[in-house]
Amino acid sequence: MPHPSGVLCRVFDFHRGREYHMASTTSRPGDGSLWKVTDPYVTLIVENGLLLCQMRNQREIREMQERTRPRRGAPPKGEASARERILDTAVQLFYRDGIRVVGVDTIVEQSGVSKTSLYRVFDSKDALITAVAEQQNRAFWAWWDRIEERYAGDPRALLEGLLSGIAKRIRQPSYRGCPFLNLATEFPADGNHPGRKVARSNKEEMRARLATILTKLGVSDPQRKATQIALLINGAYVSALIDEPANAKVDLIDAAVKLSEIGDVRGA
Repeated sequence: MPHPSGVLCRVFDFHRGREYHMASTTSRPGDGSLWKVTDPYVTLIVENGLLLCQMRNQREIREMQERTRPRRGAPPKGEASARERILDTAVQLFYRDGIRVVGVDTIVEQSGVSKTSLYRVFDSKDALITAVAEQQNRAFWAWWDRIEERYAGDPRALLEGLLSGIAKRIRQPSYRGCPFLNLATEFPADGNHPGRKVARSNKEEMRARLATILTKLGVSDPQRKATQIALLINGAYVSALIDEPANAKVDLIDAAVKLSEIGDVRGA
């Protein structure tokens, strides 16, 4: 059975008209050596010169075909579309492992969407990066809006609620940093990258919203104080990756209150 070279052996399946090239698991095959090849339908093993053939049953074959068959057409009602599956997968992988590290092939494999379908929806990886950033941006402001609704009419409670929520986020085991700062870090020299523009817009909007809250509190120079609080928040995002932010909530709120001199009405 072994090929004279001692590296490969060949097995021909007369029923299916197919030849299998089998690699040895040892560098010097001999008595007791093991040869093995597996394809979607059969596992062939040569051990001690004996050919063992394990056919997969029809149910296993159908299940494997379903898992590997490209998805075509519209998804069944209630099932995520190809775009949604791609985006959800990319959001998780980009955030967990890094944008540049994760390739399109990995996203295709884990989303269950063919590469053709991915490029039909997103014409490049940069387009996918931008779509991920936009989705993260929408999710961030949806969270912010819920906090605003909860503390409507009470700007001080709103500011404390926002800072408390940020402190809670950076203490999560899955926390890997602010996604917008991460994106800007991975594309530092490319100021024109569309995803980086989304990240910059997020930070600018946060400063603007903080300034609105501080204006309602009657704080002097609300624009400058909003920029300073934004620096505190972004600093907390980064430092949480290094230190255990045990008192992040208290420290953030305390620093923001002192920095903003909340309670000192303009002109008082």
